[in-house]
Amino acid sequence: MSHHENREVAPLAVVLLSGGLDSMVCAGLAREQGFRILALTIDYNQRHRVELDAARKIADRIGVDRHIILPMDLRQFGGSALTDAIDVPKFGVGDDIPVTYVPARNLVFLSLALAWAEAAGSSDLFIGVNALDYSGYPDCRPEFVAGFEGLARIATKVGSEGGTIKVHAPLQHLRKSDIAREAARLGLDAGDSWSCYDPLPDGRACGQCDSCRLRRAGFAEAGLSDGTEYGKES
Repeated sequence: MSHHENREVAPLAVVLLSGGLDSMVCAGLAREQGFRILALTIDYNQRHRVELDAARKIADRIGVDRHIILPMDLRQFGGSALTDAIDVPKFGVGDDIPVTYVPARNLVFLSLALAWAEAAGSSDLFIGVNALDYSGYPDCRPEFVAGFEGLARIATKVGSEGGTIKVHAPLQHLRKSDIAREAARLGLDAGDSWSCYDPLPDGRACGQCDSCRLRRAGFAEAGLSDGTEYGKES
């Protein structure tokens, strides 16, 4: 899609904005494609609250039309190291689905994004899922994105009237180093984003969780600074 000069006629897209690097780059790409952005951040009572501050900062920098931080307490369900009293693993990325997987999170989040999109007259959703350098979550795979698009056609008024909902996953097949390079190309400050699952008491990133490891390796491979201060290894 070419860039739309007149913001009044530019289409709206709902972008899931967690505050992490991938969601920041995803929002930047949506803006570059000419969309006006409705940014949706879900406050699911995650343990790493600093992510929400990062989402606010990114929304402000990118210049979104509206930013909603929607409270939804997934800690009531638990079942994940991000929402429950389960230790975040610090031993590197393994082959199994890790305990940092939040049950059905992206399905829940995309459903909420879809609800806002339909209410706002938007037919475009953006999500920063990634199937290469990631921790093995089932809801980051291309099959998930395609499946949700099919479900959205059945589930919505716009779909029943012959319209379509497009789920954009522009980072789907990028490595973390590619995503780091895209952030730089888009003029985004990587330091505005937050990746760590288990921040230290002094507010620094732990450097040891899967998310920190993937981020550090990606920026190192790209030869770029990731703008994050990591704590000492314990």
